[in-house]
Amino acid sequence: MTPLPRLSGVHPILYAFYGPDGRLDRAALDRQVDVSLAAGCHGIALLGLVTEVFRLSPDERLDLVGWAAARIAGRVPLMATVAEASVHGQLDFIAEAKRRGADWVVLQPPPSKGVPEREVLRFLGAVADRSPLPVGVQNNPLNMEVSVSNDALLALHRNHPNIRFMKAEGPAVSVGAFAREASRTCDVFAGHGGIEWPTNLRSGCQGLIPAPELVDAQVAIWTHWAAGETEKAEALHRAILPVVVFMSRALPLLIAYGKRLMAARMGWPAVHPRMPEASVTPFGMEELARFAALLGPLHVEPGHPLSPALRRCAGLDA
Repeated sequence: MTPLPRLSGVHPILYAFYGPDGRLDRAALDRQVDVSLAAGCHGIALLGLVTEVFRLSPDERLDLVGWAAARIAGRVPLMATVAEASVHGQLDFIAEAKRRGADWVVLQPPPSKGVPEREVLRFLGAVADRSPLPVGVQNNPLNMEVSVSNDALLALHRNHPNIRFMKAEGPAVSVGAFAREASRTCDVFAGHGGIEWPTNLRSGCQGLIPAPELVDAQVAIWTHWAAGETEKAEALHRAILPVVVFMSRALPLLIAYGKRLMAARMGWPAVHPRMPEASVTPFGMEELARFAALLGPLHVEPGHPLSPALRRCAGLDA
């Protein structure tokens, strides 16, 4: 197996924005890439639940991969989640995603309720063994209909060497032992918006795959942590935690409000939902405006510090 650098850090998974005609908005995708790179992200991901993969056609998903790869231009790795329901469908999608510029693919357990765990593992292993790209596996018991045990994930990694990373989403106390064991030979990422980001880092995780609206703060947490400045990392996490909790209560709310917060922070003029979408409320939008004022704008030029309001809230200027 070709040696690859270990993955770590913050790899935001981008939203799907639409134009007034309902079609995907490439310019909005480009802006997300630009602000994420300027914030110092270590990679970019696409086509998971945050990207509304359930609302996208196969051609639309591949278009997003190609657009993102073109905008990234090799500066950071690009991950693409695979959603097809069969082994052959997944392999065909991976081959085309590679042709369009993806560097990694992320597999999810197929959404077939009642299938024995051993059959789920056979499915994932069959795709991983034949994939032309290195593979990660996402296990998310809280938001996905099918999941597997931590022991099964470890066995999957041991038996299929092309599986190079795991996105283990669940309470940190539940995945901590798994993360410590798996991280010896595999890159382990947390999710759920970074709600337990410092705890995940203590448990053995090397990275985070969150939605992008907090990318600058989450990169700063990673940077402080990597420099041994754990108190600053913890303080910054406490400052953004109300935003993370607000966004993490349910996936429909994350898509409805998170996308609007991202639009506000990156200066995007309007959000056009692809129906059906959870309705936003006046009170919810008031909270969103408060979060946007705390976080400040995301910039397309690198080197901008965190907003003064956020730094004060975290006590970083004390």
